[in-house]
Amino acid sequence: MPTIFILFGFRFMFYANDHEPLHVHVVKGDISAKFSLFPVNLVKNKGLKPSEIKLVESIIEENQEIIAEHWNKFFNKEK
Repeated sequence: MPTIFILFGFRFMFYANDHEPLHVHVVKGDISAKFSLFPVNLVKNKGLKPSEIKLVESIIEENQEIIAEHWNKFFNKEK
């Protein structure tokens, strides 16, 4: 489970066997969510509060390119 970064206790990561389209998983303790990357949209929520979703969405939007670079490097994809 490659971790891209951790901010505010949220771990932004993807799974080694993940699939396209590009997305990122966000985990904090027992709660988690999945967001598509282009565009940033909530795909699945397992316990994040609305305020946390808003925070995480803004972090993903600010770091879209970094997340995509990590994804592409790990999965050997051309950008």
